[in-house]
Amino acid sequence: ACDRGVKGLRVGVVRDLLDGLQDADVRASIEAALGALEQQGATLVDVRLPHAKHAVSVYYLIATAEASSNLARFDGIRYGLRVPGKDLTETYTRTRAEGFGPEVRRRIMLGTYALSAGYYDAFYLKAQRVRTLIRRDYDTAFERCDVVCTPTTPTPAFALGEKTSDPLEMYLADIFTLPPSLAGLPAISTPSGLSTGGLPIGLQLVAAPFEEEALCSAAQAVEDQCGLLSRRPAALP
Repeated sequence: ACDRGVKGLRVGVVRDLLDGLQDADVRASIEAALGALEQQGATLVDVRLPHAKHAVSVYYLIATAEASSNLARFDGIRYGLRVPGKDLTETYTRTRAEGFGPEVRRRIMLGTYALSAGYYDAFYLKAQRVRTLIRRDYDTAFERCDVVCTPTTPTPAFALGEKTSDPLEMYLADIFTLPPSLAGLPAISTPSGLSTGGLPIGLQLVAAPFEEEALCSAAQAVEDQCGLLSRRPAALP
């Protein structure tokens, strides 16, 4: 399925996202990959995803709300970790404090707040509505193209632990991968080149439901063009 080539494939380019990239290496790598696809017979088509910029906010409202609801069962009573306390309230508190790490606790608190009385409509319900708009943006794009191309991340890989002190900055690294996830669409990431620092840069392709064959063919073409399978990033030992 991956070797049918890309001749005649319509590749949607979200030009406003590419133009807004701050990292020159990522922009150059994606542009080069798009050029290679065009040389192999694909047609580049400009498309728009106007609501994709809200994906991080939408995802972390919906995901934290679901986390707070689903993780409520881990109270130390029915199953899982149990940390004894002097009474029921202390058992609950100690179990959930010691059983969940900092990021999980952060998501539980954010999700509980988003689902609380007075804020459900303002946050959670609004996030679900914007999620629908993101899906509609893709539906409109797929009227003009077969796959949508974006970077996988806005920058090459950052150092391990570099952004753990700033969760928001770390969340923003998902700005391109969250929209297809929210829309329930198949997506694939493939290396498209290396940064000047020798780190791999990823290109993401998104397709309509059940169009995985087109995804695989386009990804194979990019992978063949960039030639990274036989190369090892210089930054790795």
